[in-house]
Amino acid sequence: MSPVFPMLTVLSMFYYMCLRRRARTATRGEMNSRRAIESNTRALPINVEIVQYAKEVLDFSSHYGSENSMSYTMWNLAGIPNVYPSSGDFTQTAVFRTYGTWWDRCPSARMPFKRTPPTFCSQDYVELAFEEPVYPTAVHILETYHPGAVVRILACSANPYSQNPPAEVRWEILWSEAPTKVNGPQARQFTPCIKQINFPTNLIRLEVNSSLLDYYTELDAVVLHGVKERPVLSLKTSMIDMNDIDEDEDEEKYGCGMDTLNKQFSIVNLREWPTNGYFDKLPYELIQLILSHLTVPDLCRLAQTCKLLYQHCCDPLQYIHLSLQPYWARINDTSLEYLQSRCTLIQWLNLSWTGNRGAISVSGFSRFLKVCGSELVRLELSCGHFLNETCLEVITEMCPNLQELNLSSCDKIPPQAFNHIAKVASLKRLILYRTKVEQTALLSILNFCSELQHLSLGSCVMIEDYDLIASMMGAKSKKLRSLDLWRCKNITESGIAELASGCQLLEELDLGWCPTLQSSTGCFTNLARKLPNLQKLFLTANRSVCDTDIEELAANCTHLQQLDILGTRMVSPASLRKLLESCKDLSLLDVSFCSQIDNRVVLELNANFPNVFIKKSFTQ
Repeated sequence: MSPVFPMLTVLSMFYYMCLRRRARTATRGEMNSRRAIESNTRALPINVEIVQYAKEVLDFSSHYGSENSMSYTMWNLAGIPNVYPSSGDFTQTAVFRTYGTWWDRCPSARMPFKRTPPTFCSQDYVELAFEEPVYPTAVHILETYHPGAVVRILACSANPYSQNPPAEVRWEILWSEAPTKVNGPQARQFTPCIKQINFPTNLIRLEVNSSLLDYYTELDAVVLHGVKERPVLSLKTSMIDMNDIDEDEDEEKYGCGMDTLNKQFSIVNLREWPTNGYFDKLPYELIQLILSHLTVPDLCRLAQTCKLLYQHCCDPLQYIHLSLQPYWARINDTSLEYLQSRCTLIQWLNLSWTGNRGAISVSGFSRFLKVCGSELVRLELSCGHFLNETCLEVITEMCPNLQELNLSSCDKIPPQAFNHIAKVASLKRLILYRTKVEQTALLSILNFCSELQHLSLGSCVMIEDYDLIASMMGAKSKKLRSLDLWRCKNITESGIAELASGCQLLEELDLGWCPTLQSSTGCFTNLARKLPNLQKLFLTANRSVCDTDIEELAANCTHLQQLDILGTRMVSPASLRKLLESCKDLSLLDVSFCSQIDNRVVLELNANFPNVFIKKSFTQ
């Protein structure tokens, strides 16, 4: 055989692999910036580009603003810009509830789930509807204050304005990147390089991570560019990256991972092998330990290799703690059904963000909990819009050992449904932020759930009398360590007095934007004297906080670590110095819009107390 023949064979194979890879890339429209193909690709035929602002905000996980106003709410993302290109802190923008890592350093912080893939770092999201479905060519995000929070942009195949919902809803990632710190808080137009998709969309989702930000990020508007006809890519290329021959990493991470859950988890007819190599010599427990570091999609893939590893990957001990939030776009009833036999010992379950738009049904969720709920201790269901009264009833009946329940932003649950929670007497943590819980149900919960240590009632607008709620807490919730009353509209000094007298173990208290509290009644002085263990106190936007209150905190709350007094006109630099000298553990102090605390004072305090992050927002 001629020596030239093997060389020609190798070259032919290489050429075939290149063409195959190029065809697949063109079909999917991949535009990965890390593995870019240098080409003069152009769209054929030429379409007229449509430029549109968001018509409507459909869904979001949290916001700084109130449910009954427009200031600092996600609804400000609809329509044309209100602020851009100006920089600074403006009420007409969209602001999420948290920033930095401060909420992870307080008594109410929750333990993270293990096995969260490193590619998933989203903390919040907002979904925007546009008038016309288009094939996206660009997405512009107008950030007006502390930019850099957006980490993922996704497009949905479902048209929110269609009368006929599709049988299958697809989400495609247009762009994704790890959190990066942007130097400076100034406004910018963020236009990442997005990939092409094979369906038109008028539903865009932004996911954010604010952990690297120095202050709240503010978004003003989102602009979607696109064409009505699907672009056809020219395959004329000038150079091919050798790495393109490898399997596409992003498809592995995002595309087939949870499809594998639905399809490959049920595989039983695996090929017979005479031995399993060195795995036969390893102790069962050691293999289990090694597998415990894999993500759920990796377990799916490994289960297809041999019967021994299939057995290990299906062992219920691998699913004691399970977070499905990173795969929210692909979790459905079928996923839960395949997971049932593996989750009989599950103790921590995170289904936050999952199941919306019909992906998870009430019956599918109920079947899963009836099989897997008996050992559940922690259940995360944030933004689960499929949840209804039947779901809460099943939770309380099937999860007798439940200690932590997160229903944050589950705003579709009817008010009467929350009565069922009172049956879970073992509850230690309950998050009801942005829910429709009513006073009667909450009083029942407080009466029967006396083990509560962490309670979030932020933005619960249907509670009529917070003084009555505070009085019940003081009488029944003696173990309470953290309480979130953010934007509670009607608590007074009477409720604060009952709370401070009965809940003396409190370490964290959020009274931000509670307009009915007045310093002249002595309510803040009473708090400082009765709650010496306070580590975090937010009195955000209470204009009446004065020097006396700050001095009482300095004298009585020496363990204080975080204090927010944004917006007060009555606090002087002298009282802040006393506070900083007395509270040696203080690490966060927000004095934004405090009229007596100008930039010169902030610079001086920063110089004298370098371990304290002193926040002072500005408006251009």
